Amino acid sequence: MKIAIVGSGYVGLVTGACFSEVGIDVVCVDIDEQKIENLKNGIIPIYEPGLENMIKRNMSKERLNFSTSLAETISEAEAIFISVGTPPDEDGSADLKHVLAVARECGKHMNDYKLIVTKSTVPVGTSEKVKSAVQGELDKRMVDVTFDVASNPEFLKEGAAIDDFMKPDRIVIGTESERAEKVLEKLYKPFTLNGHPVISMDIVSAEMTKYAANSMLATKISFINDIANLCEIVGADINNVRKGIGSDSRIGTKFIYPGIGYGGSCFPKDVQALIKTASENKYELQVLKAVESVNKAQKLVLFNKINSHFEGDLRGKTIAIWGLSFKPQTDDMREAPSLQIIKELLAAGVTVKAYDPVAKEEAQHHFGDTITYCDDQYETLIGSDCLAILTEWAEFKIPNFKVMKHLLNSPIVFDGRNIYDKEEMHALGYQYSCIGINTEKKNITKTQLNIQVA
Repeated sequence: MKIAIVGSGYVGLVTGACFSEVGIDVVCVDIDEQKIENLKNGIIPIYEPGLENMIKRNMSKERLNFSTSLAETISEAEAIFISVGTPPDEDGSADLKHVLAVARECGKHMNDYKLIVTKSTVPVGTSEKVKSAVQGELDKRMVDVTFDVASNPEFLKEGAAIDDFMKPDRIVIGTESERAEKVLEKLYKPFTLNGHPVISMDIVSAEMTKYAANSMLATKISFINDIANLCEIVGADINNVRKGIGSDSRIGTKFIYPGIGYGGSCFPKDVQALIKTASENKYELQVLKAVESVNKAQKLVLFNKINSHFEGDLRGKTIAIWGLSFKPQTDDMREAPSLQIIKELLAAGVTVKAYDPVAKEEAQHHFGDTITYCDDQYETLIGSDCLAILTEWAEFKIPNFKVMKHLLNSPIVFDGRNIYDKEEMHALGYQYSCIGINTEKKNITKTQLNIQVA
């Protein structure tokens, strides 16, 4: 079986590599000639554990190929997966121009049955637009070619995408015909042999499932961050609260870790898009609007803590930053809390020294030479007035605290990911501030946390 994956970004590369890993012939298509040339030479444009080796292995076995021409690929492909970007417009809605451009290309070049699958995250109702775009081109050619449109949303976590694809919690497929359903079930059969379920439904429900899933996860994050801020004010310990509620099987422990807000390519964009979809249908998603508002404020909580500690006078200070990506195991900085925090620090006159295991190059696109990039975490501490931890990379979790204390001007740590124990930090002689725990045993105000109160 041969398939085409259109779009060689994060989702497209992972999807193509994993399908080829189980023996399917895959061609990944992209209009970016330089990207395709790099991929042919084994140069991967993103960081994802295990992806580079998987791509090279399947290229060597000629199961995975790359092309800039969909027209040349489409004739032999039984299924075409649309995995192009759907960036948010200014109003928060998903921009479908790339998705519909691919659909039109399919209509221009297909001569026999094709299954056209939206893998990109697309708003409810997109399948009808895709179907119309394909049919419009067939009508122009005055040909009668049978095709199906289906929805197959991805549920990949950056940093664990290979495992998520190869061992999925579930596979969601939205179809309108038995033929389309059988094609997708055949493609996914290797991934269901260990009991991972394929959940078949109508296309509209499949499109909604993706947005609802990401919005629920974003809601859990904003909820626990909101509770964490209240914990600091009233003197509760968010770690104890999290354990207390997480032991309830109806709530669970996942995605209730307090921090400095969610980021990345999915949650912010998908929450905005679902809010926009509701608005277009004259319905207000009040909970998700609150989720978005809480997350926006949460990204400034750590900066406010730093600013408050230095009594509003940060000019001339040097601050060490550990972690720039929005989460560990990725170089993705889209909507990362570090972007907002560092922007505020620079505006306040701070010299920023930063280290991230893999996101240095990506950070340079955002900050240029306005911050200092260090080659290891300890280099950032030399001459710095405090340390701020923005990403919970594993190598930050058990550092050499004695060396840290020696390198810093003052032993002050602002932990945006709660990776250290407050009692241990105090015993080691550190001033320590984290999220959801009043570590300084003094009154915390809403203003200090940047909490917006109605």
